[in-house]
Amino acid sequence: MITIGILAVQGAFIEHRHIFDKLNVKSFEIRQLKDLSLPMDGLILPGGESTTMGKLLKDLKMFDLLQEKINNGLPVLGTCAGMILLAKKLTNDEREYFKTMDIAVERNAYGRQLGSFFTFAKFNNIDIPMTFIRAPFIASCGDDVEVLSVVNDHIVASRQGNQIATAFHPELTDSTYVHEYFLELVKKNLSKA
Repeated sequence: MITIGILAVQGAFIEHRHIFDKLNVKSFEIRQLKDLSLPMDGLILPGGESTTMGKLLKDLKMFDLLQEKINNGLPVLGTCAGMILLAKKLTNDEREYFKTMDIAVERNAYGRQLGSFFTFAKFNNIDIPMTFIRAPFIASCGDDVEVLSVVNDHIVASRQGNQIATAFHPELTDSTYVHEYFLELVKKNLSKA
């Protein structure tokens, strides 16, 4: 049985748990260092406030171990702030986080809360609902990064190896497609082990 760990130090993590419950997939919340010793087949880095998450991960001594797990191939889905945590570079911020995904991300690219919006667009060639909240977007990608979604001429989802990043919040709609896509990646990774 697949088990997904969901970072739960700050942000919109409980909605991801609801999606996995809907899909009959076991998940648990990662709140402190000892939770990282629990077996997991995939990791969710949720939306929230990336600066706060980054600080808490370091304060709780979880940052290095999570970065190591991602670098060692643990499948990860980073949504909104999670995408910022994965990015190799931020175009409008000096801060750096995991730097595991070869993407340059612009924080708060659509403006503050009033810049939040909802749309339908293609993700991996499938039309899905997308909720953007103070969202970033991907300004540029490395050569081995696959673009999964573009909205209004901005890249809003991509994949590199076992990492998927979305600027939108797939957990805030009725669609389970992005999570199912992630679970397929998790299954492929398990079949290689």
